[in-house]
Amino acid sequence: MPISKAAARGITDEFARRRGPKTGLVVGAAWGNPVLTAALEALMPADRLTVVADPVSIEDLKASLAAEGSWTAGNVTAVASLAEAEPAEEVMLASPVTVEAEAFIDDIALLREKVEPGGVLSFAATLTAPAREEIAELVADYGIGTDLIVRSLPPVRIHKLRIGTAAKRDGEPRAIAPAEDLAPAWRASSVAVTPNMHLDSNGVIAAGLLLGTAWAVKRIRPSSKAWLLPALAAAPVAAFFRDPQREADLRAEDDEPEAVLAASDGRIMAVETVVDERFGAATGTAGSEWLRIAAYLSVTDVHINRAPVAGEVVDVFTERGGYARVSAPEAEHNAACYTVLSTARGRVVVAQRTGAVLRRIVNRTKPGASVAKGERYGLIRFGSRTDVYLPAGAAEAAVVPGELVRAGETVIAHWR
Repeated sequence: MPISKAAARGITDEFARRRGPKTGLVVGAAWGNPVLTAALEALMPADRLTVVADPVSIEDLKASLAAEGSWTAGNVTAVASLAEAEPAEEVMLASPVTVEAEAFIDDIALLREKVEPGGVLSFAATLTAPAREEIAELVADYGIGTDLIVRSLPPVRIHKLRIGTAAKRDGEPRAIAPAEDLAPAWRASSVAVTPNMHLDSNGVIAAGLLLGTAWAVKRIRPSSKAWLLPALAAAPVAAFFRDPQREADLRAEDDEPEAVLAASDGRIMAVETVVDERFGAATGTAGSEWLRIAAYLSVTDVHINRAPVAGEVVDVFTERGGYARVSAPEAEHNAACYTVLSTARGRVVVAQRTGAVLRRIVNRTKPGASVAKGERYGLIRFGSRTDVYLPAGAAEAAVVPGELVRAGETVIAHWR
């Protein structure tokens, strides 16, 4: 089964977003395979890449690299079997896992051995493949991220697994590459409309459902104009899920290490010092004070959430609650999803709070994942609030109530 360029980019993203030096392993790739091509494009002079392929593909690979006459040939090693390959920090499967998945299941023990402790195994799977019990358990135990690629035929899910015992910092598990050294992950969950504007996959689905409804109504009642209602609603609903390019997406290096960025667009509601026991147990900071910066998002704001700082995700949990208007005092106890990040300066928490309309939170990160500053990690649908909690005394607010902010661009605080 062939693999699309979009899926290949998702599989190689953990390798590509690292500044290096880094080691990668591509399994089962022939010359011209999109996964191998993407991995080669991500290769830097200090990196090393091993390719597992059949003898004919190995000769093609060597000949092609030699013909190019670049430094890349010296950084690539080709072997005929997985057993011959040295362990690497990023292991990437060049072929999608299908419903049968026999080869994948047979090789999974050896594949895990080929991932350096704290490294990542990335692969694409057809939508029916996770039905295999072994794959589902693997994703449940080690998964740090799953993305649906709708631009593949058939559609596939990209699974990223953190395998082995991670290296530690301050006694806590962490990835091989510090989060501070990562570029923001590629937005696999969105579709390009223009070079600077994407739509989140939720918007593509919602607009598609509305247009499908309009088509069905037109077929059933051709003389009625009722079809105009869902048809006209498709564009504004899709626009709600717009995902614009931001400065954080283009930043090669963090030129403001002391800056904390806004986690969402919107207007600052409050800047205050609080004690919040809802995540005290999760952060190990029960009774501690936090600098909380809360932003209100109107229905017209961009609703994509971004990480305010770089860090390793150590916990993601939800709290049940009400669905009051986010501007009301009762919104303090609305249903929410908390993402806890471990950083070099202490724990940072981002709360996605629901509003009164539709009340849907999307959080795409998992414990064990690393997020770069400004990286997309979720969204809240139709009216919401985002709170950023920083250790009190460790940071100073750079915004005031009433100020407009943009996720991934506006500096809301500075580390002291």
